[in-house]
Amino acid sequence: MDLPFLILTLLLTAIGLIMLFSASFPRAYYDTGDGTYYFKRQAIFAVIGLVAMFVVSKINYQRWRGAGRLLVGLALFLLILVIIPHNPLAITSNNATRWLGIRGVFQFQPSEIAKLAVIVYFSDTISKKREKMLTWRQGILPYVALLAVIGVLMMLEPHLSGTVLIFATGAVLMIVGGIQGWLVAVGVTGVSALGFLFVKLAEAGVIKYGAARIEMWHNPWEDYYGDGYQLAQSLITIGSGGLLGVGLGRGRQKFLYLPEQYNDFIFSVVCEELGLIGACVIMLIFSMLILRGFWIALHARDRFGALLVVGVMTHLALQTFLNIAVVSGFVPTTGISLPFFSYGGTALCLQLVEMGIVLSVSRQMPAARAG
Repeated sequence: MDLPFLILTLLLTAIGLIMLFSASFPRAYYDTGDGTYYFKRQAIFAVIGLVAMFVVSKINYQRWRGAGRLLVGLALFLLILVIIPHNPLAITSNNATRWLGIRGVFQFQPSEIAKLAVIVYFSDTISKKREKMLTWRQGILPYVALLAVIGVLMMLEPHLSGTVLIFATGAVLMIVGGIQGWLVAVGVTGVSALGFLFVKLAEAGVIKYGAARIEMWHNPWEDYYGDGYQLAQSLITIGSGGLLGVGLGRGRQKFLYLPEQYNDFIFSVVCEELGLIGACVIMLIFSMLILRGFWIALHARDRFGALLVVGVMTHLALQTFLNIAVVSGFVPTTGISLPFFSYGGTALCLQLVEMGIVLSVSRQMPAARAG
């Protein structure tokens, strides 16, 4: 087992719980009368997730072969279930229906399972194809078709950020798996063109979903008490921290000024309480974990193990980057959580399971490469 990767994972989990306790206290007290409510729930899931991580790390990662199809089938079923009209198990929040479960008791996002399903399925099948990845029929079409189906289902929720994450993770796995260079160039150009077209159509009001967010992103202060409120408060929160921060637990913006302060916008609270230096330290820890993960991928025993780790670390890197970019106003606001920090028990458990997969791959690295 790779000790540096394990230590960094445990460190991020611990810091995430501490920051969640601080960020969620006012909201939890307002909602339930117990300021530790959200923290205690997250801590329970953290313990479950850590146990799952250690169990998964002990299991030979080759056992994940073949599980990809089952996970894809489960993910598609759940993604269809969540968009069925009048489904009592579907939970709507902020005009998006992305969750299944019983509100206030247990809920999860099927998209989290879809991310893991894509990683496992792509890694398993791509690792077996090798030179067939150079062909359109076997190396491109099946994967693009699957991503398209998942993407359509997720956009019906709608869940733009989750769709982008899954598409990007799948694309990276295809590239690492041996897809032809010119197809990569065409794909990147096509996706960039579609993204640019989406932004322009949203700005013009042709596409209603995302139009307000694009307009607000350009100037959140123009509609401060409307669509721009969340981003404006996030920027105020970040700026309030200065270089050293106001101190852990002493942040003011979390007192119901900043929306989603313990969820998607928890990094803003990190910046306010720990300052620029504290935020940079946390970003450094994330970077060290991601780089160590890719180091494990480079030294994996086989293609399947390498692709598994690449998929997991790509997903983690992109989600972390997008969350920080959203709260700091570099990209339009969209619902995307910060790994290890944002409130969400099922998401945390699945993140730790993914870390367990990476640790499982690291356990079987050739002795000469480990260290």
